[in-house]
Amino acid sequence: MALSSRSPVQTTTVDGRMHAAGAQVFLLLRIGFTVLPIVFGLDKFANVLTDWTQYLAPEIDRLVPGTAHQAMLVVGVVEIVAGLVVALLPRFGGPLVAAWLAGIILNLLLIGGFYDIALRDLGLLFGAAALSRLAWAAHTDTAQRA
Repeated sequence: MALSSRSPVQTTTVDGRMHAAGAQVFLLLRIGFTVLPIVFGLDKFANVLTDWTQYLAPEIDRLVPGTAHQAMLVVGVVEIVAGLVVALLPRFGGPLVAAWLAGIILNLLLIGGFYDIALRDLGLLFGAAALSRLAWAAHTDTAQRA
């Protein structure tokens, strides 16, 4: 057993600050992973930010029925749903978004030439995993208090 050089008062203060910071990070990640997938999902219908069909790997396009545009509309719906799940049930929305981002990364690697975006999405995947971990901790903490 390791002995701490901190006094009980110092440990309580540090624990309190870490708890508050964790709650703030959880809220920030929850807002981000709610709003951004919904915005990107809605843009699949408007194509204001970009022509989303350029990000669909030909191998994937051949697998899904319909046109690339129709596939992107389905992607948009999935992104909107993922954002809503994060808002309502972040314990399940976090892993859903992480899995979705893994699919996006795989798709980008199949296309080639979008390695910078794939790397960025890997960072987002880590953020979604962190959201999930914090959501489970918050849920467990709430359940223990009840």
